[in-house]
Order: sequence, then C-alpha cells, then structure tokens
Amino acid sequence: MPSHVKTTDDLFYAKNQMDPAAVERLVTQNLTEADDGELYLEYVQSEFFSWDDGRLKTCTYDTDMGFGLRAVAGETFGYAHSSEMSEKAIARAGDTVRSVAQGYGGKMDIAPQKTNHQLYSDDNPLLQIPFEKKVQLLQDIDAYARQKDSRVKQVSVQLAASWKAVQILRAGGEKTADVRPLVRMNVSVYVEDANGRMEDGYHGMGGRYSYESIFDERTWKSAVDEAFRQALVNLDAVATPAGEMTLVLGAGWPGILLHEAIGHGLEGDFNRKLTSAFSGLIGEQVAARGVTVVDDGTLPNRRGSITIDDEGTPSQRNVLIEDGILVGYLQDRMNARLMGVKSTGNGRRESYADHPMPRMTNTVMLNGGHSRDEILSSVKKGLYAVNFGGGQVDITSGKFVFEASEAYLIENGKIGAPVKGATLIGNGPDALTKVKMVGNDMKLDDGIGTCGKEGQSVPVGVGQPTLRIDGLTVGGTET
Repeated sequence: MPSHVKTTDDLFYAKNQMDPAAVERLVTQNLTEADDGELYLEYVQSEFFSWDDGRLKTCTYDTDMGFGLRAVAGETFGYAHSSEMSEKAIARAGDTVRSVAQGYGGKMDIAPQKTNHQLYSDDNPLLQIPFEKKVQLLQDIDAYARQKDSRVKQVSVQLAASWKAVQILRAGGEKTADVRPLVRMNVSVYVEDANGRMEDGYHGMGGRYSYESIFDERTWKSAVDEAFRQALVNLDAVATPAGEMTLVLGAGWPGILLHEAIGHGLEGDFNRKLTSAFSGLIGEQVAARGVTVVDDGTLPNRRGSITIDDEGTPSQRNVLIEDGILVGYLQDRMNARLMGVKSTGNGRRESYADHPMPRMTNTVMLNGGHSRDEILSSVKKGLYAVNFGGGQVDITSGKFVFEASEAYLIENGKIGAPVKGATLIGNGPDALTKVKMVGNDMKLDDGIGTCGKEGQSVPVGVGQPTLRIDGLTVGGTET
C-alpha cells in the first residue's frame, strides 16, 4: 500500500473514528449502478500573512475537512458534500447521489490506474518555521525595500502556505491518495518621483516545496529587487501607441496568455460540447509550424503539479499541439469516457465541496530554434511584452484581452522606452497561426498562477520561450 494511503488512512479514519471497511462498503453500495464516481476525502491546513503600511495587517490560520461523493450516469452526475466526516454523513450523501444512477445500467469501462510517483515532499510547511520568524521575515523585507531608495513609499508583502491531504475511493475498494504542500510569497513596492507620480512593481514566487527556500535571504532579497526594478521601469514609462503591430512575448510568465487564450479551449468538456474554437480539429493544423504545446502535471515541485488528479488518475505529460498540429485535449474521467478516450489526469477540483472537471496543470510551449536577441533584432517596430497583469478570454470564440504590466517599444531591432497601459487584443487560435519565431530560451513562471473556471480556483503553472507574433492588435494610451 502506498505511503500516502497509509498517512491519509490515519488522518481520515482513525481521527474521525470511521471504519475503513465500512466506508468502502458504503462507496461500493452507492456507486455500483453508476458509470463512474468516487468518494473524495480532503483535509487542509492553511495560513496567510499580509504586511502593509509598515505593520502586520492580517494573520489567519484555517483547518478544514470534508468529503464529496459523486455518482456519474451518462452526462449526468449527482454530487453531495459535507464537512461532517462520519459514516452516517457518507450514507446520507449516498441516498442523494444514488438516485442519479438507479435504473441507468451503465458501467465504467476505464480501469482505475495506480498512483503516480511522488513529485514533491509531504512535509507540512506550516510547521517548518515558527510564527515569530514569519513575522520577522515580513519586517526584514519591508526594511530592505525601504532602504534601497528614498523614492520607496510603500511596501506590501503576502506570505501563504497550505498543506492538503486527499484520498479517493472507488467502488470495489480502489484507493489512491496524495499529500500536497504549497507555499507562495508576493512582494509589491511603490515608488514616487519628485513630481508626485507614483508607480508600483510586483514579484511573486511559490511552489510545492518548503518555506525554507523562500526564507533564504538571497531568495527574498531577489524578489524585492525585482519588484523595485519593475516599479522604477513603470516610473519612466511613456504612453503606449495603439494599432496593429509585431509583438515579442518574453519567456516565462507571458505564457499566461497561452494558458488563457488557448489552454482553456483545449479542455475536454468544452470540446465534447462543441463550444470551443478548437472543437473537431484533432489532426488539423491550428498553429504555425514549430509551435508545440504541452500540459505537464509531472514537473517536480511546481505549483501546478499533482502526483494524482482529484479523481485518482496519475498526472501526465500531455502533448496538445505538436509542430502546429492539434493532437489532443485535456480530459477528466467523465468527458474522456463520453468522448471514447482515456483520462489524461486533468480531473481537478478546488475542494471537497466541488466536483472535478478538466483543468490545466503546467501549460508550456516548448523551445524553438531562435535566440532572444535574434528575435528582437528581426523586428523593425513593435512591442516587447515581458510581464502581464489581468485578462479575459471567450472560450467559444477564442477572443482575448490582456494587460501588459511591463512592456517596451522595439525600434530597429533594439529595446526602447518602457510603455504603460498596453493592452493586447486578439483571438487565440488566430494568434497561434501568426507565430513567426519561437525562441530557444523556454522558462517556467516563478510559481504564482491561479486558474479560475466555473467558480473554482486551482494552482497552475505556465511557461514559454520568447515568441514573435505578427499582426496583433495593441490597445494603447497614446493620444
């Protein structure tokens, strides 16, 4: 039996005085007639610190536990959840979900898979550093940022960690489990010039690893340095010219545009329902040659990685677009069965109160053959976007709008003045066909991504090399 199953057995059964055999019988009894389904058990500890105005503003600590029971019949599912962890509560949930499958007569035809290899430590980050040292770190960050320059007027820091244990049971006794640590730190620095103009810069980092890496002095100082650098860049930024132009996207976090404008359209539920711009295009060329996109949940210690998904399927490295050809979608178990394919290990949920659905993990565009400098030198006039803020996308049409939080003019192949207020406007599938050069400097983001879908949020990762895209519309601020 995998060690995580033993760990979660102690956490869920012994702690709540439940008999594992009795719970397994309840699951089998309530899901036997269903196509599929599972009992999802979850325990979460989390903490959050917020520092602002030179003092600790917020400090919270939460513990939550509960279960979700799901029965699937065709395209329909019944779902019941509760924070009461008991055999009686699971039995009551069974009365609710069992009615969905009664008389349906379907059976799940995809055999459960075994647990994947462990991708991260199961150590609890909340227990690694004393409370006093966490507060001291926030004070040290504030002091270090303020002493850098007299123009620094405000410093904001957030520190967060969670430790989540999950276990998934299926009819017949199949049992998988995972223990997931997660840490994150955000730093914002606000600067003001002699004329009263104020701008800010931001840097965040995180992943499925211990607090110790963030508490290393070199690490947190580099985060402050980067936030301060961005603030100074924004302080010197000029208005953005508007119009259609050549765009160069920087490596790393700009992959968030790939995630939003393209990745969601490759999730199985949208394609099964024919509501995605990529529906029915398997085997077709949907991007320029040289563009290869993968979703990889198996990267060690990454924010978006999962040893198993929230249905118990091992995470995988899934190629979605290969050399411009669409080769696959991201699948959970239900959509995979209805589409006649296998789950790709992308069934994810925010918590026990939510049902699983196809979601991204770490979505990355792979390297091409051009250097960053070669790409920049090829552009006579354009925009170089290296950091992004908020954005939105329409899954059906693929249309997107994204705000570039750090961008520069490109003039005669050279990086020019920084600009402020640049907005990228386009269509995801169309933008893929306009990729002219793919860099060889692929970089993953620093571990700050959170993806929302149907009211559920899950941690994700993105990455890409430097890209050149021709003919993208930029909404500017230049008058």
